Amino acid sequence: MHAGQEPDPSTGAIMTPVYMTSTYVQSAPAQHKGFDYSRTTNPTRVALERNLAALEGARHGLAFSSGMGAINTVLNLLKSGDHIMAGNDLYGGTYRIIKTLYEKLGIASTFIDTTNIANIENAIRKETKLILFETPTNPLLRLTDLSAASAVAKRHGILTCCDNTFATPALQRPLELGCDMVAHSTTKYLGGHSDVVGGAILCNDTELYTKLKHYQNAVGATPGPMDCFLVLRGTKTLHLRMDRHVENARRIAQFLDQHPKVERVYYPGLKHHPQFELAKTQMRGPGGIVSFELKGGVEEGKSFASHTQLFALAESLGGVESLIDHPVSMTHGSIPREERLKAGLQDGLLRLSVGVEHGDDLIRDLERAFASLR
Repeated sequence: MHAGQEPDPSTGAIMTPVYMTSTYVQSAPAQHKGFDYSRTTNPTRVALERNLAALEGARHGLAFSSGMGAINTVLNLLKSGDHIMAGNDLYGGTYRIIKTLYEKLGIASTFIDTTNIANIENAIRKETKLILFETPTNPLLRLTDLSAASAVAKRHGILTCCDNTFATPALQRPLELGCDMVAHSTTKYLGGHSDVVGGAILCNDTELYTKLKHYQNAVGATPGPMDCFLVLRGTKTLHLRMDRHVENARRIAQFLDQHPKVERVYYPGLKHHPQFELAKTQMRGPGGIVSFELKGGVEEGKSFASHTQLFALAESLGGVESLIDHPVSMTHGSIPREERLKAGLQDGLLRLSVGVEHGDDLIRDLERAFASLR
């Protein structure tokens, strides 16, 4: 609640003011009080960046206008001839920007199953400059051993970045496990109320931060002060919300795991999850996302997703309200089908972002949707 924040020094206001200004008066050319133009820096944004850095245990923080703005800035560290390695089960927008933009600029990419550390070692080339992890992954909720993976990268002098959107710093802190950078879509759990779009990068290395800060300013994908204020408001209740998200998700995962119409459930808190033991040691809780497949396949899944009431059919995740998503036709539609299937993402998979409503109400909503199936 207090991480990186303090009352406004000029007024004592307990909440960070929203500095709605684009420019700042200077006493003389190039003489200012740390602020000259709000694309470069803004007091509300500085407060958010300090807050997020403190939550992740980082020295430095950078805020962006979207999660993809943050990922793009990490990728700006690469140049033509470099090679990036990423998980083969990741957000469709991340896959899209790597394949459609950065490959066009001469940056090669390899997508692998990063849950197997040997795969990482075997895919490294002399040109490999960056490894991008999601853990848990989106949408199959696979976990990468960040300590082991980071150790491999460090031996080869390769930078690592973990997208920590699903876990949040309330459940997992990748920098403490050896990663060089952490990325977030602050749109999700950090904002927490589905009313803001934003992103962030956190790191400890000052030289790396200076490079990222240069690209943040040069490219200009920076959030407005009201967006920053909304995320700051969200982080004050992050720990409370994550406790409830995890509590509800556990109940729903167990309910689905026992349901006769469910083929498979993906949730790191279930004992049959392949990284169940890793989840217990690497995370403070298995998170608020549950994915599952119905026995009837894709048409059954689409029908189910259209018959929930509390679980709204919508993209995104991490808000206080529950959402249901059909990744293949929504969030992951930009990934070619053969690549999705190769990674294990079946056409009928459904992803639940479990909110903070009463757990009994959410289970009744799922029961109604099951009853609607043939």
